[in-house]
Amino acid sequence: MNPIEIVELRPRLHLFRFPVGQAYLWRDGDELTLVDAGPPGSGPALVDAVTQLGLRPGDVRRVVLTHFHGDHSGGAGEFAELTGATVFAHHLDAPMVRGEVPGPAAVLEDWEVPLFETVTQAVPTPTEQHVYAAELQEVTDGDVLPFGGGAHVVGAPGHTRGSIGLHLPEHGVLFTGDAVAHTPETGVLLGVFNQDKEQAVASFRRLAALETDTACFGHGDPVRADAATALRAAAVRYATA
Repeated sequence: MNPIEIVELRPRLHLFRFPVGQAYLWRDGDELTLVDAGPPGSGPALVDAVTQLGLRPGDVRRVVLTHFHGDHSGGAGEFAELTGATVFAHHLDAPMVRGEVPGPAAVLEDWEVPLFETVTQAVPTPTEQHVYAAELQEVTDGDVLPFGGGAHVVGAPGHTRGSIGLHLPEHGVLFTGDAVAHTPETGVLLGVFNQDKEQAVASFRRLAALETDTACFGHGDPVRADAATALRAAAVRYATA
């Protein structure tokens, strides 16, 4: 596993960037929360990244997964074994996170096929190194988790049935998972590789309606200021989708 790139977004918020995908570390004093956990085999690298920040991996109380895809959930079980953190996932994606069943495939548009093949080759496939999160806490839309002044679970189905966003109203921070993406060429846009595009568009609009200053995406650089404006401008493009 390659070293993780660490980027400070705010004094209490850091981005952990993998070759494909990314995770985020939120700090409430001595208590830490990880949002997503990178691909299979990422546990030790995540431990190292937390340590590099001068923090204790054992202070990570929870790992909250935005969805079951391997580039986001693959490291969760291993990291939990190493640190004692509790893994959280939406109840519809939980069986895949636990490794009980394979996840449904995305419905790819023609232009997504070559991109999907490239990304798939870059993400480690589940092997003996993939430690599934056999025990986890299930969440659903409307739940509030005890970090960031109250982290609201926002159901965002479409990319997967159990995709979620996490909204921290007190801090104006939104974690979108793969419901939203960001590229230098196009700016904020709908995430790719969705199971249900119509649902995904509706979820995009729902997330864009939230009061957000900093938006943290599953792929692409975060929008660090006035993110609601960028999200709502992008949502207009999908008004007739």
